[in-house]
Formats: sequence, structure tokens, C-alpha cells
Amino acid sequence: MALCLGQVFIKDKTFRPKKRFEPGTQRFELYKKAQASLKSGLDLRKVVQLPEGESMNDWIAVHVVDFFNRINLIYGTVSEYCSERTCPIMSGGLKYEYRWQDGDDYKKPTKLPALKYMNLLMDWIESLINNEEIFPTRVGVPFPKNFQQVCKKILSRLFRVFVHVYIHHFDSICNMGAEAHINTCYKHYYYFISEFNLIDHSELEPLKEMTEKICN
Repeated sequence: MALCLGQVFIKDKTFRPKKRFEPGTQRFELYKKAQASLKSGLDLRKVVQLPEGESMNDWIAVHVVDFFNRINLIYGTVSEYCSERTCPIMSGGLKYEYRWQDGDDYKKPTKLPALKYMNLLMDWIESLINNEEIFPTRVGVPFPKNFQQVCKKILSRLFRVFVHVYIHHFDSICNMGAEAHINTCYKHYYYFISEFNLIDHSELEPLKEMTEKICN
């Protein structure tokens, strides 16, 4: 899938610099294993399963960073169509609206244009995955006790990107010939969060019909 995404999407429009794993680390080896499985054509339901003998937190960390990179690439490609004029509210159709809150600059849920919301979201995720206290990269340094809770929050907010792109920018995706590639990325994401129960299924309601169509 990575090769197809790279061929279809415009790499210089990636929303943020790609987060990479350091060669020689256990997480880099896990990343290579996950990528090899993806490219092998195996059932995605099996690809997301925890490899025998591996740490669940390491496996989750690898996937959170990978999904961040992939979803970055997807949104970066449609971002030129996502302006304050076209998308004055971060939403998923008329029924779902997402407000930004980070406890710092935005202490209360705040209505924002989708592009502004995306900028804040990607900044927020990037700051977390680059924080050694949350995503440790040194051998022997343990993950914090709240690591999986942090990852659940990241994955939940990344889902909102899928919602906005599918509902508001799917025509642009189809015009690029990228529908199958985004569907594959979403299926990978969906099977992963389902395998490890990382998102409350009520939060997936905005894409329920589409999920049933492509993931079942």
C-alpha cells in the first residue's frame, strides 16, 4: 500500500514532515515487519495482529506513527480544496461537528475552520510522538502508564480526518484516482483499532455505512 500511496499522492504536499523510525532499533524492525506484511497481500485483519513475542505498546506505537504519516499524506493532498471558504467548520456533513480543545491555547471546545483544526491537530500529535516521555525510543525506557490512553486519543482524532475527507472531499479523491488507496488505508486503520479496542465504536458512527461497505 505504501508504494501505491506514494505513486498516487503528491509527496511534497504532505501536511507535516514524515516521522521516521531510527534504523537499528526494535521499533524500526517492527515497522519493517508491518510494512512487509502490508505489501505481501495478506488479509489486513491478520496483518494488524500482534506478532508473537512482541510488546503490545511497541506495536501500537509503530502503528500510531505510521497512521499519522499516512493520514498526513492523504489530507495534505486534498488540503488545497479545504479552505476557510469551502470548509468554514471542521465537520462531517451536517450532523457531525468537531471542536478543538487542547487544554492550553484552547481551554474550551472551540469551533474552527477545518484547515485550522487540521493544523492544530497535526501539531498536537507531532508534539506527542516526538515527546520521549510518551513515545520513548531509548532501549530500556518504559512506556508511561497512560500510553495507551494517549494513543486512543490520537487515533480518535485521526479518525476525524477520515470523516472530513470522505464526506467533504471524496470527489477530489476520486478525481485523483485515489479512492482504492484511501479505502485500503482506512481498512488498515479500522482493523487495527478494532483488534485492540482503541476507539469507542460510538465515535465511528459518522462513517458507519461506508465502514460496513468496505470493511465487512
